[in-house]
Amino acid sequence: MNEQKLNIPMAESSCCGPRATTENPSCCPSTGQVYEVGTGRPADPKAEVCCGGPPPPPSDPFERPGYSLSPSVRAFKQTGSDFVPLVKTALSLGDHWGTLRVRLGLNREGYRLAPGLYGVGNPDSESPVIVTANYKLTFDAVRKELRDCEVWLLVLDTCGINVWCAAGKKTFSTREIVNRLRVTGLAEKISHRRLILPQLAAAGVSAHEVKRQTGFSVIYGPIRAKDLPRFLQQGNAADEAMRQVSFTLRERMVLIPVELVQFIKKIWWALPVLMLISGLKPGLFSLSQAVERGGLALAAFAAGTLAGAVLAPIFLPWLPGRAFALKGSAAGLGMGFLLLLATRGTGSIPDKICMLVLTIALGSYLAMNFTGSTPFTSPSGVEREMKWAIPLQAVSLAGALAFWIASPFI
Repeated sequence: MNEQKLNIPMAESSCCGPRATTENPSCCPSTGQVYEVGTGRPADPKAEVCCGGPPPPPSDPFERPGYSLSPSVRAFKQTGSDFVPLVKTALSLGDHWGTLRVRLGLNREGYRLAPGLYGVGNPDSESPVIVTANYKLTFDAVRKELRDCEVWLLVLDTCGINVWCAAGKKTFSTREIVNRLRVTGLAEKISHRRLILPQLAAAGVSAHEVKRQTGFSVIYGPIRAKDLPRFLQQGNAADEAMRQVSFTLRERMVLIPVELVQFIKKIWWALPVLMLISGLKPGLFSLSQAVERGGLALAAFAAGTLAGAVLAPIFLPWLPGRAFALKGSAAGLGMGFLLLLATRGTGSIPDKICMLVLTIALGSYLAMNFTGSTPFTSPSGVEREMKWAIPLQAVSLAGALAFWIASPFI
């Protein structure tokens, strides 16, 4: 079994004094008490202390060898016989560093925290319950917007996948909600029976089944986490703006780094191969030809990547066509002509044709990666587009490669 470091509380102290123990009853004076991280002493319920690796209250569930406490946990609140971790709403430098790594496509699969019940502020039995995913990027986006709120956060095990994708993959589901309610014993901690779910989770959740199996009613909240405070202030009512999915320039640009890194990680090995086959000639191999033609091939590869992974999302609303494959082709065509102008005087006419085809095909393929990030498409529409676009892209790439190899022999 592979070891995986999850953000789960563990009873270890790093700097703030002795850990709480059952031999120290003053650490646990009353139900509903909040305990200071690092000491086990009663704490200010709203104070966001940051005192080293906190020992939780004296309970075996937190004492798990090999697991570490999430830095976002500031204290623990006693609710009956359980201790619920209360989280900070201010993101730390470590949180921002983790976000940057994920935006670059690094450790995306492992960027998660333990599912379960968390608290923001000092929630009580009447406090709202917001349901979210255990993808830490999502969790951080939610908690940082709730700095002036007192709520429970019911974190589902979505396998570290964001809400929208998890709903489509059925990990943010009716079954997981029912199971998480049972595991956390939430019904015993609150007096109401209302769950606030993100609107984009609706595809994976059957509200009437949740009600039938648990007695909890499902309320669909706003699409964006930043609207949660206003939604709560309005009595769990969403206005029209909260129901509209956007895909602004900033939202499109934030996806660019991860697409670039993921693509390069998959395809880097092809670049030296492209250089080698560029040197093939009737006399077997030419190093100077490999450098000259290989440089042109890499330039075409870079132009196609730039067209599909950068220019297509940036200029998405203004590129012609509805299908993302066509939008990427248009961006690739534009970059291809710019490349031909920049390299005029070098390469043969067959090489120029191959470079143009390669740029267009790559641009088309990479632009399609953004179909899952936009409200412009639907699953059925994406499937139809892929059925005709991918074969054309594959034939174009294969044809360009074959023609590139054959060109010196013609």
